[in-house]
Amino acid sequence: MRHPRLPPPYPPPPERSAEVRRRFGEEARSERPDLSALCLLIGAEADGSLDEDGIDAAQLELDRLAGLLPYRPGGPRAWAEALCRLLGERYEFHGTPADYQRLESSLLHEVLRRRRGLPILLSVVWLEVARRAGAPVYGVALPGHFVVGFGAAEEQVLADPFDGGRVLTGADAELLVVGATGAPLQPSMLVPATPLEVVQRILNNIRAWATARPERSDVALWAVELSLLHPSHPARLRYERGQLLVQRGEFTEGAAELDAYAHLVEVVDESTARKAREQAHTARAMLN
Repeated sequence: MRHPRLPPPYPPPPERSAEVRRRFGEEARSERPDLSALCLLIGAEADGSLDEDGIDAAQLELDRLAGLLPYRPGGPRAWAEALCRLLGERYEFHGTPADYQRLESSLLHEVLRRRRGLPILLSVVWLEVARRAGAPVYGVALPGHFVVGFGAAEEQVLADPFDGGRVLTGADAELLVVGATGAPLQPSMLVPATPLEVVQRILNNIRAWATARPERSDVALWAVELSLLHPSHPARLRYERGQLLVQRGEFTEGAAELDAYAHLVEVVDESTARKAREQAHTARAMLN
């Protein structure tokens, strides 16, 4: 449904959204969740113009790019350099500060089209292309900046897709972490991220983007609702969903969600539960 005052992308109709969410939930709960499929379903929930042909085309583009990599170029550093040459130099995938201001920077099909995006979405491109080519690759969720890792821990090589795939030294990684947190790099920060951890961080980014734009509470709401389809999610998301529903004038459903959240947390945090119930009462009063 288009909103005359909001820019695209526009969301899909309710029937399409319901189908996208059903598939997202099934994929998230599968034994081996598929990262590219989950990211493209996020795109389909955000952008009603992304139909099945568009999803297939994005997957085929990842296949095509993987086919352009050299066959088994060598160890972790050789893989990282091959991806840098192909994606960063030849196809000019990279990020800029302005990309943080665009919702499209968090949507995989748009990142493949524009060759621009947030660090985590560019990393998804690197991951999916490299994985298809047989590389020992995984995502690394550094605080404030997502990168890609190649090889086992003792020979790990990191690359920064936001910077065109530049291979990072230990000092580079340390600077990224210190710049984001003020604290030093810890070995625990370098462990591989699971597909669901990557997807949840993408949805967190989308929620943060929408939170800074109150007129896009529609985006915040669907991002929360997709997060709730993960097999493991914080109860706090129920509270966030209730608040968003009330904010959007859906007082009855929002109040019910706030009450449900209060019921979940009252055993461990009675004051938080009481506050949520008061907000639910206030929301219902707005119907009178």
